[in-house]
Amino acid sequence: MKRKRLTREQSKDQTRERLIDSARTMFIKKGYVATSVEDIASAAGYTRGAFYSNFDGKAELLIELLRRDHDRMDADFQAIMQDGGTKAEIETRVTTYYSQMIRDDHCFPLWVEAKLLAGRDAKFRVRFNAFRNEKLEQIAAYIRAFSEQVGSELPLPAETLALGLVSLCDGLQFFRMCDPQQFTDEITESVLAGFFQRVLVA
Repeated sequence: MKRKRLTREQSKDQTRERLIDSARTMFIKKGYVATSVEDIASAAGYTRGAFYSNFDGKAELLIELLRRDHDRMDADFQAIMQDGGTKAEIETRVTTYYSQMIRDDHCFPLWVEAKLLAGRDAKFRVRFNAFRNEKLEQIAAYIRAFSEQVGSELPLPAETLALGLVSLCDGLQFFRMCDPQQFTDEITESVLAGFFQRVLVA
């Protein structure tokens, strides 16, 4: 069977996707700073020129990877809320989701890399903070929706709880990444369940 020839736009999209996949692998394997543009392009099977015809630099690629991860989480949150159910059922779904996310979040090292870069690079910091604030606003919106759906009153502003939840998840992921033997799935789930029970559904 004759292989269908890609259009110019399809070929560009394919190149872009391969570069994105390559960057994800290289950033996680070597770290953002140690990964060069040439590393990314070579691993994807392209030249440095192909890289710069699609991206301004590594920072743009890192933001794109974070945005895709954020969009995936956003879709998961929407599904959780749309499924409805009792307070206990929604709480269980949310706790299960966060527990699984912490166990299986292969993109967490990318967020660590981005935070380290934001601390060193003022230009990147502006872009990253704008993106991070967008993420926090969306999580706050889901917390308000959750509160309304289960009929519980929030003990703190949704924005404060969103920051607390993100910080808690980040902290647990750091502990698991550094010492997975001590910080087990059971401990992670216990901490998250306690947070939800005492703060969000009390």
